[in-house]
Amino acid sequence: MKFIRILISILFCLFLIKSEAQDKIVLDEVIGVIGNEIVTKAEVESKYAGMISQGMTITDNSRCEVLEDVLYTKMLLNQAKVDSIEVTEGQVESEMNRRLRYFINQFGSEKALVDYYDKPISQIKDEMQDALYEQLLVQGMQSSLSAGINVTPAEVADFYNRIPEDSLPLIDAEVEIAQIIKYAPISRASRQEAKERLREFKKRIEDGEKFSTIAVLYSEDQGSAVKGGEIGFVGRAEVEPEFGAAAFKLKAGQVSPIIETRYGFHIIQLIERRGDRVNVRHILVRPKMDGIGLEKARSELDSISDLIKNNEITFELAAKRYTDDEDSRNNGGLLLNPYDASSLIAMDDLDPSLFVIIDKMEVGEMSAVVDINTPGSKPGYKLVRLNKRTKPHRASLDDDYQKVKMAAKAEKEQEILQDWVESAMSKTYIKLDKKYVENCKFRQDWAQFSDKEE
Repeated sequence: MKFIRILISILFCLFLIKSEAQDKIVLDEVIGVIGNEIVTKAEVESKYAGMISQGMTITDNSRCEVLEDVLYTKMLLNQAKVDSIEVTEGQVESEMNRRLRYFINQFGSEKALVDYYDKPISQIKDEMQDALYEQLLVQGMQSSLSAGINVTPAEVADFYNRIPEDSLPLIDAEVEIAQIIKYAPISRASRQEAKERLREFKKRIEDGEKFSTIAVLYSEDQGSAVKGGEIGFVGRAEVEPEFGAAAFKLKAGQVSPIIETRYGFHIIQLIERRGDRVNVRHILVRPKMDGIGLEKARSELDSISDLIKNNEITFELAAKRYTDDEDSRNNGGLLLNPYDASSLIAMDDLDPSLFVIIDKMEVGEMSAVVDINTPGSKPGYKLVRLNKRTKPHRASLDDDYQKVKMAAKAEKEQEILQDWVESAMSKTYIKLDKKYVENCKFRQDWAQFSDKEE
């Protein structure tokens, strides 16, 4: 799990590094050509620098390993375009939105992300777009090559038994957690108050005041308020469905009716539309949470907790009947690992607020009713039960079968990829700068395509 988080961090940094390099370097050094794709020194050096900055092990051959990974990627990218692998703008926008949400969660807020990179979110998105499009093309090509590949239990066991005991990976402490969530309901009066404020703002705009001025003064979206409510160019998949539906109906300068999303109530003004993307301003007003709603949510969870403690209902059944969390309801409240869909989650991957709750709990213990402190979540309360806890250990075939299976499948896919690359090398135009490949130890014989000295 730590490796996955490091990889995501490197990818995000590389999106930005790539853009900054393009801003500062007029002419980069081309060190290779794969079909219609070029390999530049800058992209190899950026990825190598990313390895160093993340504390990954560096050897004399590491730069060559990075170069070969780039060559593999370019080969797949070239073939994806030859085979017309399709990646839609909607797919790019959806994946960008997913990754940005992850990055924002890691930084704590959108404002923290923007402040760290000193770039508006719209610019960060623009800089990610091309690289992300190419990544999705490569993934599509890989998927077409590995379609239908699976591993049998015998192959999983063989893979595990081939790993020397002292080379088995260390598995961090993991936990299995279930939860029941009750969000605080917002009163009708509070909702009406929020909408009334927006009606007032809309009338002031219709009477001649600037939308941007009112957004700066009153919008509760701090990230966009400082820019007069402007969020930059977005596609439908990058915003809430209700927000996108309203934004794409507007004409330039027009202000939308009041719309509701999970963040609160908005009015939107269209600045410009370019094809399937729009640039809009918005003003957000969140309904005020009153003590009555919070007390109601807490009281309901207290009652559910008593039922569970008195063995009148199981935790699993209570979650299915009463939780407000749609993601875990059908699993009896069980939280699933987002990386492999298993029930075990590394302690280091837990949200800090959840880590604090379960750190001192015993297996089988249920927490008291606690506040929901996850950034961006609705206010409310939750009950948490610790179902299982593992200690740090060497990977075991019995205890970590799913992880071993994923690794065995990845090895099989890598072998198929290398066989495909070896075949593709004989059919694809390849030319590489000799000084970058002559002293490298590659898995494939890339050196045969280096420039020969006259």
